[in-house]
Amino acid sequence: MRYRFDLHKHATLVKIDKIVLPDFPLLLAPMEDVSDPPFRVVCRENGADLMYTEFISSDGLVKDTDKCRRKLAIFEEERPVGVQIFGGDEGKLSMAARIVDMTQPDLLDINFGCPIKGIVSRGAGSGVLKDIDLMVRLTAACVKATQLPVTVKTRLGWDEDTKNIEEVAERLQDTGIKALAIHGRTRTQMYKGEANWELIARVKNNPRIHIPIFGNGDIDSPQKALEYKNRYGVDGIMIGRAAIGYPWIFREVKHYLQTGEILPAPTLEERIGVCRRQLEKSIQWKGEVAGIYSMRKHYFNYLKGLPDFKAFRSRLVTPTDPLEIMTVLDEIGEAYAGFEFDQTPIKLINYHENCAL
Repeated sequence: MRYRFDLHKHATLVKIDKIVLPDFPLLLAPMEDVSDPPFRVVCRENGADLMYTEFISSDGLVKDTDKCRRKLAIFEEERPVGVQIFGGDEGKLSMAARIVDMTQPDLLDINFGCPIKGIVSRGAGSGVLKDIDLMVRLTAACVKATQLPVTVKTRLGWDEDTKNIEEVAERLQDTGIKALAIHGRTRTQMYKGEANWELIARVKNNPRIHIPIFGNGDIDSPQKALEYKNRYGVDGIMIGRAAIGYPWIFREVKHYLQTGEILPAPTLEERIGVCRRQLEKSIQWKGEVAGIYSMRKHYFNYLKGLPDFKAFRSRLVTPTDPLEIMTVLDEIGEAYAGFEFDQTPIKLINYHENCAL
């Protein structure tokens, strides 16, 4: 069955409890080792409407590990932002929810979608898809434990024979969650094949469902975003892999939805500006040494397409002084002044090894 909706319907705001988002909001998916605070800031400044932290282990939060505690950091300029947690134990998950509550994000999100073996084997992430009753108990425990609005991100089911998302959506809504994001694949699919948005649309089209439903999976262009908006009628879309190394995807989608026009590729000045901004926020978040180190992997993605770039790339990833890096960025701007980037298709990588929802 195909679902088609009025292309000219009046814009309506999307509400997650008291959080008010624009009509058809664009969400940045939680991605381990990607959606950290500096990256979320540049995505926010390029059109993302709602962000999520990297996923955080409830066990780690309860044990107060440095890695998990660091993931709770939020810059004010990136709000609204949700903290995402995962776990398979009701007691620890509810305790983690109370810890998150004290850090005052805008919402709490539960991950029932991560497909990687290390998470699933612990009975967490998409491992919970095998036991809907447990999923409901875990969700209810979080709703009870926190004052924050609780949302959930999940998949269609464990495998082709257990696509239970329609039942899951109703039962999770009954626990008191305020929104649901659905990746259109099963756990066993990982990121193979095409995402099944027909099932996502059936959830949205269910008259019992009154919370916002966000679709996720395979959105890699403004054209596809508009097509899926009109065909499936979801309240908004969550973009993950297409944003890796390309935070401009959000502004491009938003502009196309509003005007029908394809924006040109980001200019050299805009790309260098994002490098500067993310480096600045990375140092603010982690300190100078760690901040510079964690930024090194991003320069190539942002400046990809510049010819004969190898020497500059080497000079960007070796300095330990931020001023030296800024000088190299200045030189790149001068050396490639007037260069125009092509608007090339975004390639979606298989990101399951680091668990993007």
